[in-house]
Amino acid sequence: MVLENFIVLEGIDGAGTTTQLNILKSKAAEFLFTAEPTSSPTGKFLRQILKGEIQLSNETAAYIFAADRNEHINGALKIEENTLVTGIREACANGKIVVSDRYLFSSLAYQSIGCAPEIPRALNQFFPLPKLLFFFDINPEDALKRISGREQKEIFEKIDFLEKTREEYKKVLSEYDGTEAGKGMKIIHIDAMLDREKISLQIEDEINRAYGGILNGKAKNI
Repeated sequence: MVLENFIVLEGIDGAGTTTQLNILKSKAAEFLFTAEPTSSPTGKFLRQILKGEIQLSNETAAYIFAADRNEHINGALKIEENTLVTGIREACANGKIVVSDRYLFSSLAYQSIGCAPEIPRALNQFFPLPKLLFFFDINPEDALKRISGREQKEIFEKIDFLEKTREEYKKVLSEYDGTEAGKGMKIIHIDAMLDREKISLQIEDEINRAYGGILNGKAKNI
């Protein structure tokens, strides 16, 4: 099942999804923006795990990510400081376009490394797909250079892990791209090393095509 008003940005750490989400915010004030892990209590707990402050088995983490995602999708609509916290399905049903920085594809890529792949797949099989999925592809070495200045490191920010994650992303996306499983969802591959503005324009073009020129009043052609 595809949520028609749902857009997702995906990629390994340092790929630039958050940067592009923030750029899009300046162009689409009428959209709702969100991220995973969420800013709900469950999401805040997950961020402690990602920072290495709490240690859990990979399998347990996969269950918690899925629980956070369920509230993100199916919980009551909640908006704090112009950010959607929970209730994506309700917002989309009300005609809002929702853009999320990460979604279930992150779990299928990241969690499939630390535990048996069938676990994250089973936990995420019933969540709806976005109408547009932007995958930001980048060499892990370049990604780590981008985030080297961050004060707070996360447990996944290691070259060997990100190399495996990048390959898992490609494997996961191949399962959806042009297949029955991904019917109704369009996957757009982004070269994350391109200039920020070029990437932004590419995203804008795809959104305009999908939603009838919603960002500027008319659809663009590349």
